[in-house]
Amino acid sequence: MNQTRFLISVALALFAGQCAWLIDSPLLVDIASEFDVSVAIAGQLATASFAAWAVSVVISGPLSDSFGRRPVALLGLSLLCAGAVASSFAPNLGILLATRTVTGLGGGMIPPNSMAAVADVVSSKQRAVAVGRLMAFNTLASVIGIPILALVAELGGWRLPFLALGLILAAVGTLNWFWFPMNENTGPRSFSLVSRYRELLSISMFRAAFAVNMTQRMAFFALSAYLAAYLIDLYGVNLALVAILLAVVGVGRVAGSYMAGVVGNRSDRMTIISVSSVGGGALALFLFSVALPIWVVVALATVSVGLLSIGWPVFMTFSTEISGRSRATGVGLLGAGNQIGGVCGAAFGGMLLALTGFSGIGYLCVGTVLISAVITNLYLRETGASAKLSADGSSQTPHS
Repeated sequence: MNQTRFLISVALALFAGQCAWLIDSPLLVDIASEFDVSVAIAGQLATASFAAWAVSVVISGPLSDSFGRRPVALLGLSLLCAGAVASSFAPNLGILLATRTVTGLGGGMIPPNSMAAVADVVSSKQRAVAVGRLMAFNTLASVIGIPILALVAELGGWRLPFLALGLILAAVGTLNWFWFPMNENTGPRSFSLVSRYRELLSISMFRAAFAVNMTQRMAFFALSAYLAAYLIDLYGVNLALVAILLAVVGVGRVAGSYMAGVVGNRSDRMTIISVSSVGGGALALFLFSVALPIWVVVALATVSVGLLSIGWPVFMTFSTEISGRSRATGVGLLGAGNQIGGVCGAAFGGMLLALTGFSGIGYLCVGTVLISAVITNLYLRETGASAKLSADGSSQTPHS
């Protein structure tokens, strides 16, 4: 196996899968117009994809750990490709909802399976760097991939981006067919979903990491969900300019994910994550509470998003270290925590916005990262030593 080719195939799968998940947003107006429905109804396409993704990310981890990485990778890419191509030919909104559900099911398989495969192949010393770089490339989907697909839609209608993405996914699937490593012959395996999750959740450090990651992601998603509304409401900018400003802020997410590769190999990584997340939450409170020039707000938001983005790749690496042969299950469970953090961040942020204005979102960001810092200090102080033990196979790990 050529490790470089393998990592390229994984990076492309993550990038294309993220594009397939995010593609709905710039196309909703055109889809609503063609099918003669409101944008709110067309927006349920994203809901269908999101829900299917959430279900898939929970189930695909145990599938990968039970039956191997390669079959799950190829199945996930096949579903993504089929869903994207079928979406481009959907005759009505009902069929389009079904095809977007298929896309979500396929997309949810890619991240946990990919990260587990990387942990299987890459040495423990290089794992954090590899994961950080892969996640940085993955986040480029929102900065580069979606704007390009939106331009394709502008030139050829909303169906063309789905078809183009389907063809790209077919090419990525072909690369994975040739470059993804073959499964080791480990004998008969059985699918064990409940037992794998039960054993993972019996590990106290995993439970603490889940809680810390979830609370940090609440702050990240609260900031991300309401930043555009803040810019439009207070500065009166139009949607075109907001799209550009959000792309600039997205650079912070890429930088934070890349920095995670450096942080992930340090013995004090949890302390660094805790301090950076508190800093990101404090910046969010400042930008939502103080009247500042718009470019200062964008600069602060970029730094804040970057600081809040460091933790997620590091926790994925940490999960692969302590999850034993249930690595994909561990990453999938953390991914489910991501989704919970997103839902709670958006929901609580909306409540506080209605009650106190935009400053309430800033206080939510600060509150959640402070909770994460407390949990880190109480339960994850020995992470460096524990991670080394885990990498040597000396820690408690779930059985297959």
